[in-house]
Amino acid sequence: MTESGLDQLSDESLMMRVGRGDDAAAFAEIFRRYAKRLNGYFLRSTGDVQASQDLVQQTFLQLHRARKDYNAKLPLRPWLYTIAANMRRMHHRRAHRKPEVAYEEVHEQSVGPQASTVEQRTVRRAILALPENQREVLILHWYEGMSMAEVGRILGASTSAVKVRAHRAYKALQDLLGGDDG
Repeated sequence: MTESGLDQLSDESLMMRVGRGDDAAAFAEIFRRYAKRLNGYFLRSTGDVQASQDLVQQTFLQLHRARKDYNAKLPLRPWLYTIAANMRRMHHRRAHRKPEVAYEEVHEQSVGPQASTVEQRTVRRAILALPENQREVLILHWYEGMSMAEVGRILGASTSAVKVRAHRAYKALQDLLGGDDG
């Protein structure tokens, strides 16, 4: 436990403290909890280590700027990922191109513990080859462990639309990876 006991507070309680004033310790705790996960989200989405780090910083800057807009009755994680998804979209718009594959540098979990490095790279490349709206759903659902309803809230889409995108993404991955056994 940290000296301040902040690690025992819920995300929502921490964000309420951040929103009431400039509670740097509460903000630092939120950063500690989510920076690595957001970096993984951005890495999977962009394939660019530097862009991912920049997007994490931009996301937390935007979180701090919007701290007074946070509704404490709602969970923090979907709100934070909505900000992250918007930062990622703005990044791609500015780049005016699809992300390039530079995934060999990524050192975190991806496919699973039994997958070889070659298999992991193959899956990463296949994910980056998906259309952006399918890739985003797949990353939020599969890698970030969010429900389809949460993904829908983050992306501003209905749960049904998210399920359709997910189905298409998994089917496209199956086709890209040459799998025919589901």
